Amino acid sequence: MRFLSLSRPFAAFVVLFSLLAGSVMAQDLYRVRAGDTLRVEVIEDPSLNRSVLVAPDGRITIPLAGSIVAAGRPVDAIQNDLALRLSDSFAVTPSVFVAVEQLFEPRIVPSTPRAPAPPPTIDVFVLGEVGAPGLKAVAPGTTVLQFLSQVGGFTRFAAVKRVQLRRTDANGTEQIYTLNYQAIEEGRSPNGSVQLTDGDVIMVPQRRLFE
Repeated sequence: MRFLSLSRPFAAFVVLFSLLAGSVMAQDLYRVRAGDTLRVEVIEDPSLNRSVLVAPDGRITIPLAGSIVAAGRPVDAIQNDLALRLSDSFAVTPSVFVAVEQLFEPRIVPSTPRAPAPPPTIDVFVLGEVGAPGLKAVAPGTTVLQFLSQVGGFTRFAAVKRVQLRRTDANGTEQIYTLNYQAIEEGRSPNGSVQLTDGDVIMVPQRRLFE
């Protein structure tokens, strides 16, 4: 019996194609979760390209597109939604690509009686127009000003006078405080010394036109 022999370059192509196809299929089947990091790229405007964290409420925020629901949806649905939202800002519907860049992995602190206890930390989310959005583990007592110095700076779209601190109390009620980072940095506001607590969310919104 004769067997068909594939050339090495062609065989390598077949293997690569299979791996890529499997990756695409996995992306199509996966449902995005809060805490995941998505990579968004817009061919027509590279300034919109960014990595975005899916907020605890399941939403992401993109300049010119606003806030959309991401959690519980496949990436192709998010991609289509973004393209539709951005179409009003372009002559034609832009080419938008969305991929899961990093999966959310809850922190697991190993429990070893003989091991020294790790230093205590609190979890704080930072979202929106910052250089390094995501879940940050910081020391208790960290202030707003100290925390904002660790997030990679602000993007050119950031509304630095309207930074939000979102805090949920023991009754489950969310309180939203508006902080003027520019005033804090210039020493005109004492809010920079506010200490963060576990579960706080810092949101840096997109600035408005002429803001």
